[in-house]
Amino acid sequence: MKLVIADDSSLMRERIKSQVSRINNLTIVGEASNGKMAMDLVLEFDPDLIILDLHMPEMGGMEVLKKIRDAKIKTKVCILTNYSYPQYHDRCIALGADYFLSKSDDFDKTCGIISNSMVS
Repeated sequence: MKLVIADDSSLMRERIKSQVSRINNLTIVGEASNGKMAMDLVLEFDPDLIILDLHMPEMGGMEVLKKIRDAKIKTKVCILTNYSYPQYHDRCIALGADYFLSKSDDFDKTCGIISNSMVS
């Protein structure tokens, strides 16, 4: 399984990598510190899953999500954000996010989501 991690915080990217490092058959094909880099990595590597922050420079996560879905790219999208407000959740789900997680409340669920994505 190919994974892209997109978050403007290098600390968060490291935390995600540490969390998912124990998953077999997982390759992190790229890391992005902004939305433009994230979209470029999706187009280049066609990952199975992208873990995507909402608030990033150059292009926010919602815009990346919209571009992925408009381009009919099959990559599953997991929003992982500090902004887990209902309006963000509802908008992301409406745009086609597969998962919406809070960094503070749901971080430990990332491995389960990756495992789930590997099966489906």
